[in-house]
Amino acid sequence: MAVSKPYDVVIVGAGPAGSSAAIRLAQAGRKVLVLEQKTFPRQKLCGEFVSPECIEHFHELGATLEVDLALPTSVAETTFYSRSGRPLRIQNTWLGAAEGNAIGLSRSRLDELLLARARTSGAEVREETSGIPHFADGKLKAIKLRGADGPGETIQSDIVIDATGRSRYLSRAIASNGTAGRAEYVAFKAHLTGAQIEKNTCELYVYPDGYGGCVQVENDRYNLCFVLKAAQVKQLGSDPNRIWREAVLKNKRASQTLESAAVAGEWLAVPITRLGIGDPSPAEGLLSVGDAASFIDPFTGSGIALAFESSRLAAAAILENKSFEAIAADYRRSYEATVRRRMRFSSYIRFAGKAGWLADGVIWALGRNERLRKFAAARTRLNDAVE
Repeated sequence: MAVSKPYDVVIVGAGPAGSSAAIRLAQAGRKVLVLEQKTFPRQKLCGEFVSPECIEHFHELGATLEVDLALPTSVAETTFYSRSGRPLRIQNTWLGAAEGNAIGLSRSRLDELLLARARTSGAEVREETSGIPHFADGKLKAIKLRGADGPGETIQSDIVIDATGRSRYLSRAIASNGTAGRAEYVAFKAHLTGAQIEKNTCELYVYPDGYGGCVQVENDRYNLCFVLKAAQVKQLGSDPNRIWREAVLKNKRASQTLESAAVAGEWLAVPITRLGIGDPSPAEGLLSVGDAASFIDPFTGSGIALAFESSRLAAAAILENKSFEAIAADYRRSYEATVRRRMRFSSYIRFAGKAGWLADGVIWALGRNERLRKFAAARTRLNDAVE
């Protein structure tokens, strides 16, 4: 089959990372193709907490009006609850340079409006289409398209962006083992009705062998997202309703706010096989953004912000350099300088979360000192307010 080369950049994956990269590049005049395996709108496992850092990106992407029309919930405070129910309150204005509130917005709605924005910006979007990479000598040579009707054309592009999320589909294809590691945790997500969390607040709960949170999103729904050790998931029969009742509700506050809630829709579950910083340019011709580049601990509530920021850095490197070697070097340098501090601090949070007694102690200590709370909050963000 003939190989065509009609695009400057091919992006595989249309979540916040992929769509925002497409918007930036298409608005700058680059010819962009976005491949998305699913059909939008679709549900996605996510905490659905959109931090204040993201507001700047909405402005830059020209998506502020679309986000406002989605009627998200304003989230002024994030409250962590120890196993005994002791609260630790963080003002969300501490989390962004603009000092605005966070919002609660479903990934289904957010992803849909960003992909629509990519289309109106000039990017070509093909849903129900996956991209199968072809590597030779460590270089990405081509992408073979596969749609709902079977194999399609093969496309060459000087630059391909892996925005496939935690699966890292393209990036793993170049690795010698090509497989994901064994999952230590499993993440679950569902929308609820009737949750009794505080108004305009994202609540986070620590419980034995895991942690989770609940935030209100649009249409009077609440998003419940939690993680639990894989061994415990197996012991509880991998039943999300049973896990919710017998694990999450061991947190005293969660038992008060979620006991009478009802699941509205389906449960989603995803194994968590890796956390931490990855390689933003794993092969010649290939950049990775969002969770495909690095997966930050969900407890920080900054995954969507990291997706936007990594895409902004990748787009800037593409637009400011000519050769792929220069693009990759520029992106890797700016990426590591931007995210390494956040990743390091999130690893400390993850360690505390693994030991419930330690998390309880941290919540107690931070609760007694506002300055220390502000410092801890800032260390999980991308801004340099604490430097």
